[in-house]
Amino acid sequence: MISTVVGSYPVIIKPPTMKNKLLNTIGLYDKCKIAIHHSVKSQVKAGIDIISDGQVRGEMVEIFAKSIPGCKIENNLCVINSKINIPCQNIGVGDLKLAIKYMRQELDELNISFKEKKKKGVKGIITGPSTIIQSSKLGPIYKNKEIAIIDMANALKNEAIALEKAGAKLIQIDEPFLSTGLINMDIAKEAIGIISKELTVPVAIHCCGDIKNIFGDLIDFNVDIIDCEFAGQITNLATLDSYSTNLKGKKIGLGVIDTKKSSVESVEEIAKLIEKGLDIVGDNNLFIDPDCGMRLFSDETAFCKLKNMVEAINLFNPPS
Repeated sequence: MISTVVGSYPVIIKPPTMKNKLLNTIGLYDKCKIAIHHSVKSQVKAGIDIISDGQVRGEMVEIFAKSIPGCKIENNLCVINSKINIPCQNIGVGDLKLAIKYMRQELDELNISFKEKKKKGVKGIITGPSTIIQSSKLGPIYKNKEIAIIDMANALKNEAIALEKAGAKLIQIDEPFLSTGLINMDIAKEAIGIISKELTVPVAIHCCGDIKNIFGDLIDFNVDIIDCEFAGQITNLATLDSYSTNLKGKKIGLGVIDTKKSSVESVEEIAKLIEKGLDIVGDNNLFIDPDCGMRLFSDETAFCKLKNMVEAINLFNPPS
């Protein structure tokens, strides 16, 4: 089993030093570097195998929409006022590279085996085209959301390729809106295929909510991992079980931390849920993570949840 996170982490930004204030006057100070470093350090310390950069620069739609030609942010809403085009610059590559650098620094200080170090990495995260479009206000150029979704997928394709080239261990595409029933799943599948087609690292799709009506479709998506919430949506286990003999080689991201509750689950609680996942799909097919992002938790709560999750996984993983 491999431990990972869905993406976001509490944003910790310290007051700038005098040197940083001077750098800020000439546009060379990036306050988010501190937040990325803290996020990486916390995840590595908790024992997570595949970490994230913490998604510290804003909400999942905003991070991408503000950088994609044709989109702009107005009153915290993405507005698409012209044709969606490929960004001239990569969106998350810089933060991914920083996270990899910080992760390596932290790992060098730990007394772990080479085999364990090889498991470690940073995932590249992209907010999915269906979710961006469903969260946006469409201007007159797009009378059809489905066309906008495909255009958005083409705009995001190069970002995914760039994240892989920058060293991403896997690419995760976040599509929380798929379970709402508002998205044409055939179009969603086509859009994900556009993004994932040229990637060689594993690709995960993350979906929130009740997956009963969409899991059969997700199995046919061009992805390697289907990541869903199971702690806060326990009925998803029954859905997973019903497809357990027909997963078509897909691995499962098993959400075992309820990200809607601030209480910290015990190691025993988490272990029970992992055991249910193991019974359904086996340990070679599981990625263990929280249900969703952890941005809204306190720093202490997020860390304790991850630490307990890793301890629960270690009850099943043989020592290396």
